[in-house]
Amino acid sequence: MQHRPLGRSGLAIAPLMLGGNVFGWSADEATSFRLLDAFVDAGFNAIDTADSYSRWVPGHSGGESETVIGRWLKTSGKRGKVVIATKVGSDMGQGKCLKKDYILKSADASLKRLGIETIDLYQSHFDDETTPVEETLEAYGQLIKAGKVRAIGASNLSPARLTASFDASRKHGVPRYESLQPKYNLHDRGVYERDYAPIVAAEKIGVIPYYGLAAGFLTGKYRSKDDAEKSKTRGGTVKNYFDARGAAILMALANVARAKSATSAQVALAWLMGRPTITAPIASATKLEQLTDILGAAKLNLSKNEIATLDAASASA
Repeated sequence: MQHRPLGRSGLAIAPLMLGGNVFGWSADEATSFRLLDAFVDAGFNAIDTADSYSRWVPGHSGGESETVIGRWLKTSGKRGKVVIATKVGSDMGQGKCLKKDYILKSADASLKRLGIETIDLYQSHFDDETTPVEETLEAYGQLIKAGKVRAIGASNLSPARLTASFDASRKHGVPRYESLQPKYNLHDRGVYERDYAPIVAAEKIGVIPYYGLAAGFLTGKYRSKDDAEKSKTRGGTVKNYFDARGAAILMALANVARAKSATSAQVALAWLMGRPTITAPIASATKLEQLTDILGAAKLNLSKNEIATLDAASASA
């Protein structure tokens, strides 16, 4: 399978990244192991998680996903086959934080849970605007120098703070973000395409968007707000996509999927994979059949007319 370079990090990943937010949450450990094995055995190599997954579950404190992945790495012996990406900066009880001491401490905790010596891609999960970008990047520089991190990326930073980070890297010689993890999919297009894509293109960084399937909306399995609300894990988010534009997108997806003998999920992910600035969308699965479905997107080639149909249906106002 062809791997794509992730910015100038030296990392190369397959065109689909596996989201680890479900591990230890809606996918128990045994199921998570099966999903991870199937993903890697199919030729894919990039796994995304965060220290805060799955802190939102009653009784969880964060780190559950990293712990599951760490146990899988130990039992499977597949560390050399995967790129492990995790994140820091989410609210773990102290608020969002990207201060130097906090990052250094959090990295050690993530390494311990994952049972590895080096995090391949360490990402700023949420911004901490009380901390200068220089301090955050200096912390990452210390981790890279110590061999604990290979490359760094950003997720939910504003365009202004992302630009300031690149400026600081050039001015002070500190590491630069080599990837961006934004919210981007067929429905959520406007913010990324308007505010982030120009920065991405100018800085030549990789993009690994989350919500590639809009929390399951783009799979087509939800047909109404009422239908979506039946899902305990995704319903509250999915119901917000049911508007006139959302209906048009689902119809376009269904039509293209029918023509390609594919599924709506495969078409939605294939559309993302083909965007000029995208390295690999992130998608998660809680069942093997779901994983098999989304992996099929990597083999799907959309025609110019099919892409135009999807673009027209999903065009932002």
